[in-house]
Amino acid sequence: MLKRVRLRSLAKLNLDLRVLHKRPDGFHELRTIFQTISLADTIEIEYQRGRTRIELKSNLNIADNLVVRAADMLLEAAGKTGWLRFSLTKRIPLGGGLGGGSSNAASVLLALPALIGKPVPLETLMELAASLGSDVPFFLLGGAAVGLGRGTELYPLPDLPNWPAVVVAPGIHSSTPDAYRALDRRPADGASSSAINDFQSAVWQPGANHWVNDFEEVVFRQHPQLELIKGKLLKLRAWRAMMTGSGSALFGLFPSRELRDRAAGSFRKEFASNQVYPVTLVSRARYRSLWRRQLAVSSESNIWPPQDRYAP
Repeated sequence: MLKRVRLRSLAKLNLDLRVLHKRPDGFHELRTIFQTISLADTIEIEYQRGRTRIELKSNLNIADNLVVRAADMLLEAAGKTGWLRFSLTKRIPLGGGLGGGSSNAASVLLALPALIGKPVPLETLMELAASLGSDVPFFLLGGAAVGLGRGTELYPLPDLPNWPAVVVAPGIHSSTPDAYRALDRRPADGASSSAINDFQSAVWQPGANHWVNDFEEVVFRQHPQLELIKGKLLKLRAWRAMMTGSGSALFGLFPSRELRDRAAGSFRKEFASNQVYPVTLVSRARYRSLWRRQLAVSSESNIWPPQDRYAP
């Protein structure tokens, strides 16, 4: 029996991002606020029982695509086999700090248990997600969330308003390893307590002027054009403008859709249409509603993840 599903795989912003110190495991200790937005890739999946075979077609050729890795890991964890065909249409810019690849991987983890008829515990999905990448677990949750450690330790935040925003992805390559090296964070020495206190203020007072991104200092020095884009967003009456992740995409939050659309039009005189995106923030409630619709699960179901579509 052939089963099909069509998914929207949403992007994210980092509304706040602090890099505290280097950890013994080689990663950096982070504090961040994740937020899903309406910009999305599209993934079509076909599943047929049989021997395991995974095929992927995409409008962009991405080496070692996380979609294939996530599918292989999920089938193994579920003890299932099957023929999976993926058709991926990328719209989220690559390498911009918007989490497109991570979102694609999480979308596969959320959708496949429903397609193969084998529910997988959320704890298992979280383990698989963390092994695929630091941002992947967040996309199992959606909405607004605090990320600690590598970003994989997550704590849901109350839903923020569906603020209108503009995302500008200028296509400048910003190397994440280079950005970390330029920050030159040392092992923990107790000097990060003030940064933690500042971050707590940012979490407790959403939308206030506490939001920062530690990478801006070094990335703007390497790519001054990015700082100019941030300045233009503010001149166009964004009440907050920041870089997301380690760049190079930037976003501005606007008090109205009219101002947001006017700003997007202004940037489209300078950049191509596939570099400027008018979006809105997507709350956790909307994120879960989207997934229930995509997997044809009753909106009355409180089970998360929504895996009961084809369950016996």
